[in-house]
Amino acid sequence: MSNDLSAIEAAVATYLDGLYEGDAEKVAAVFHPTSSLTYEENGALTPLPRDQWLEAVRARPSPQSRGLARHDQVLQIDQASPTMAFVKLKCAIPPRFFTDYLCFLKVENKWQVAQKVFATERRDSGS
Repeated sequence: MSNDLSAIEAAVATYLDGLYEGDAEKVAAVFHPTSSLTYEENGALTPLPRDQWLEAVRARPSPQSRGLARHDQVLQIDQASPTMAFVKLKCAIPPRFFTDYLCFLKVENKWQVAQKVFATERRDSGS
């Protein structure tokens, strides 16, 4: 499973690079077309289809273009089986800081995010 771990790490790196660069195609390469993102907003579960989120990635100025520092941190990778893994990470588009839970499945011999659940924390510039 060490090759799988390397492939999962590479997918995570592509995802984080894509977020930082505002490169929706890099992000899309890691997320299965049927995947979605889910978050809590005002006490309600809020689902967001992958393609709708990718449009938002394309439309916003990238952290890189804004000269923002990267805050990427992979906290945990747990490969539960030959075809399923979980990744917990932190990233940011200041002043918003995110904790992502990425559920990966190995589909057609490729590790892809099937579901992303995330939480957002807003920090003032002094935090």
